[in-house]
Amino acid sequence: MEGMVAKWYAANTGKSDDFVQLARRIAGQLPPGSAVLEVASGPGYFCIELAKLGDYSITGLDISHTFVEIAGRKAAEAGVKVEFRQGNASSMPFPDNTFDFLLCRAAFKNFGQPVRALQEMCRVLKPGGRGLIIDLRRDASMDEINQAVDQMGLTAANRIFTRLTFRFFLIKTAYTKQQFEQMLGQAGFPSVEIRKSGIGFEISMTK
Repeated sequence: MEGMVAKWYAANTGKSDDFVQLARRIAGQLPPGSAVLEVASGPGYFCIELAKLGDYSITGLDISHTFVEIAGRKAAEAGVKVEFRQGNASSMPFPDNTFDFLLCRAAFKNFGQPVRALQEMCRVLKPGGRGLIIDLRRDASMDEINQAVDQMGLTAANRIFTRLTFRFFLIKTAYTKQQFEQMLGQAGFPSVEIRKSGIGFEISMTK
C-alpha cells in the first residue's frame, strides 16, 4: 500500500487495541535486550507498543515507503526507539542470525514469493530464535469473518468496506493448513507448529 490507501489503512487499524494485547503477550515471552523484527510492519503499531514495554532492539520492515514514513513519525510521537526500514520480505536487508524473535501479522498472504520469505525469516533468526506468523485461513467462514470485523471498532461504513475486502480479496489469497505445511517444509525450520486461532492461523517456528 502506498499514498492515500496506506494512510486510510493506518487511520482505521490504529483504533484497534489488538496491537496492545499482542505486544503484551509477546513481551511476556521475551528476555530483556532481545532483538525483534516485524516483517511487513505497516504503520508500526505493534513495534511501537512493544517498545513501550521493555528494553528491546526493535526493527520494522515494510515494502511500502508510505508505511515506513508513517511508522517512523508515530514512533517519534510516542517517544520510543524503533528502526523502520523499507525492504522486501523475500530479500531482507539483514545479516544472517540477527534476530531473537520475528513476527509477521496479517501480511503473509500478500507476499509474491511466500516460500522465499519463509526462507529469509529462517535465515535472519538466530539459532534457537522464534518466529510467529498470524494470518487469515482460507477456510474461515463469512459468519466468522463478520463477527471478527464487528469486534474491530470500525464505523458502519468501514465495517461494510472491510467485510467486502475480506470476501472478495483477502480470503482468496489466504492459505490452507496444508499449503502452509508444504511451504514450511521448504523453509528450513527444524520445529513448526500450526494452530487455528479465530479466523486465522498462528504459526510458530523455531530455528
